[in-house]
Amino acid sequence: MNIIQTENLSKHFNRGKLRALDGVSLHVEKGRVFGLLGPNGAGKTTLVKLLLGILHPTSGAAMLFGGPAAAYLMRQRIGYLPENHRYPDFLKGGSVMDYFGRFAGVSKENRRQRIPELLKLVGMDKWANTKIRKYSKGMMQRLGLAVAMINDPDLLLLDEPTDGVDPIGRKEIRDIILHLKQQGKTIFINSHLLSEVEMVCDEVAIMNKGKIVIQGPVAQLTNIGLSYRIQTSPLTDDFKMKLIEKFVQLESQNGHLEVTVQDHAELNRLIDHLRESQAEIHAIVPQRRTLEESFFAAIKGATSGDFNELTKLAENSPSSA
Repeated sequence: MNIIQTENLSKHFNRGKLRALDGVSLHVEKGRVFGLLGPNGAGKTTLVKLLLGILHPTSGAAMLFGGPAAAYLMRQRIGYLPENHRYPDFLKGGSVMDYFGRFAGVSKENRRQRIPELLKLVGMDKWANTKIRKYSKGMMQRLGLAVAMINDPDLLLLDEPTDGVDPIGRKEIRDIILHLKQQGKTIFINSHLLSEVEMVCDEVAIMNKGKIVIQGPVAQLTNIGLSYRIQTSPLTDDFKMKLIEKFVQLESQNGHLEVTVQDHAELNRLIDHLRESQAEIHAIVPQRRTLEESFFAAIKGATSGDFNELTKLAENSPSSA
């Protein structure tokens, strides 16, 4: 089941002169952690606002839980952490939770139970009675995440959830997101911290200039084909040269071999050749590009009109089929 689905979703401003979104189609399945990536001005925030019903589309459709995103009842199943959120600084953390819990229609009995549980979950239970004005940026992010969960939502929309959080805090927030996923929640993350997205997301979509450049599982978007790093016992220079002559796409670097093969049969021939020469094979490690490298390749291909890199990324993407 798709929790989020958009079909040719567009949003134009200034009488159509500014196309913030231009025919965006994407889907997010239930129980998945989905990352939305893109440079500033790509249209990410506009998309989130359309999903929340804050904006209305110029054309196309946005669906949540199989119904129109603009339907009021759909929002009761959503938790939202906006970027740069602000709370009245004279309130205490626990009071903020109670305030937004009432807004979300959470009963008094449930608020009494959930508020301490959620504050403990995000590591803010000791600060429940401290005024907001004394909170750091990281503490505000943690509190905002707790507020987003107050109504026990089925879908969480998180805009830069780890912004301003220290490395330990980012690890803890990643653990919380994975814990929510195990509970069957669907998490939609809008972030510019690509390393964080790579560690926690099942699937990502990359946006640029109002369009989806590519969408697919992280593992597939970071796959660069049959490239391997092979660590061996020391090899003589003569033997290295013979290998390079025999296997064209092979390089010897810093005590290891880097090779790109046509298929697994060629990889096995290389392994057999090393063994016949009494070389000890310590490790064979598939090479992957980082999500950041994939991101820049996709954006570069989309903006330059040279789609070679983009095509390579899209070949394994189910959304391109």
